[in-house]
Amino acid sequence: MRDWQPFLGLPLWVWLFVFPTLLVAFCFVQRDTAGRLLHPVWRLLDRVYLGAGVIAAFFMLVILVLIIAQMIARWSSVSFPGSTEYAGYAMAATSFFALAYALTRGAHIRVSIFLNMNRFTLFWLDAFAMLIASITATYFARYAIKTNILSEMLNDRTQGQDYIPEWVVSFISMFGNWPSKWGDIWANTGSEWVYTPIWIPQLPMSIGTVLLAIALWDNLTRLIINQKTSIVGEGVE
Repeated sequence: MRDWQPFLGLPLWVWLFVFPTLLVAFCFVQRDTAGRLLHPVWRLLDRVYLGAGVIAAFFMLVILVLIIAQMIARWSSVSFPGSTEYAGYAMAATSFFALAYALTRGAHIRVSIFLNMNRFTLFWLDAFAMLIASITATYFARYAIKTNILSEMLNDRTQGQDYIPEWVVSFISMFGNWPSKWGDIWANTGSEWVYTPIWIPQLPMSIGTVLLAIALWDNLTRLIINQKTSIVGEGVE
């Protein structure tokens, strides 16, 4: 499996790194024009980040429900196989879906000792750090997706005791296939429970890292255009 296979006639690294960097350069040269063009995109992305935060909160509630269910099962001497694995999947989903939302709310650790020296270092060091973070997060997202694809290709299954209905696997598989293949997917779907395919709990990792990479490039363009960061942490006393 090639790492940087062509996409629409260009290597994948051009789409992931060159075009976003050119967008940042355009924002630096044409701040007013870029601000007018990107303002509707910013509002849409803010809603996406908020939605991801809501999903993360939902999975946090799932963890609570699973813990309570484990307690009740233990008190009732009832077996609850796979509960530990389900809680782990929910914890991973909570962590990765919250990445982009936490970034926009200033919840990520930011070392600001050099940023506070003067306004010049505040802008340029922040822009440089944001650019490096954007490139790093894009690499992370690329290989998170690759891991997801490889797990599906190898039909990698959980080593725990967690099972899910096979129709759930087929339903989620629909979103990664063309509609012409949906009939074949459901034709091969049984009614039994199967070991959880690893690519399903890996999906939040792929989605969360993609959102984080988008959020970093997004905040970099806002920093360049507005000449100040849009990441403002809430003060804690």
